[in-house]
Amino acid sequence: MSKKKKAEENAGYDEPVAPVEPEIVDKPEEISEIDILKDQLLRQSAEYDNYRKRTARERIEMTPEITAKIVTEFLPVIDNIERALQAECSDENYKKGIEMIYSSFMGTLSQLGVEEIVEEDFDPAVHQAVQHVEHDGLESGKVAQVFQKGYKIGNKIIRFAMVAIVK
Repeated sequence: MSKKKKAEENAGYDEPVAPVEPEIVDKPEEISEIDILKDQLLRQSAEYDNYRKRTARERIEMTPEITAKIVTEFLPVIDNIERALQAECSDENYKKGIEMIYSSFMGTLSQLGVEEIVEEDFDPAVHQAVQHVEHDGLESGKVAQVFQKGYKIGNKIIRFAMVAIVK
């Protein structure tokens, strides 16, 4: 091969090549996109935190409602146990067993915050008047007799007390 041909072939290699400039990326756009993503992440985190707090608060608010619903289902059982206590029984051990069951049941209800409604003056907010009676020993507006006990949790009435009131 001749020197002339070699020089023509290597002609492209011998010449100095200008350095390739990297493409300049628009930095403000890149930073603003990162800022946007950070903002979205912060918003998502705040939204999740608010969701967690809201569900915890709702759970706390619903606890008395759920307790009241469950206790309402057990109130007829309490009524039947009270009737069993009032019934005549010759077996003292049986009667004592019923009393123990009743006191255990009432202790459990007390731990749940359930209270019996005990008011001598008629209050339509907690009593349901089913009968008016005349009574010499009590003044008008007093509860003369309780037919069915009422129960409440805090200020929430679970069951109104059914009473007879004095005219």
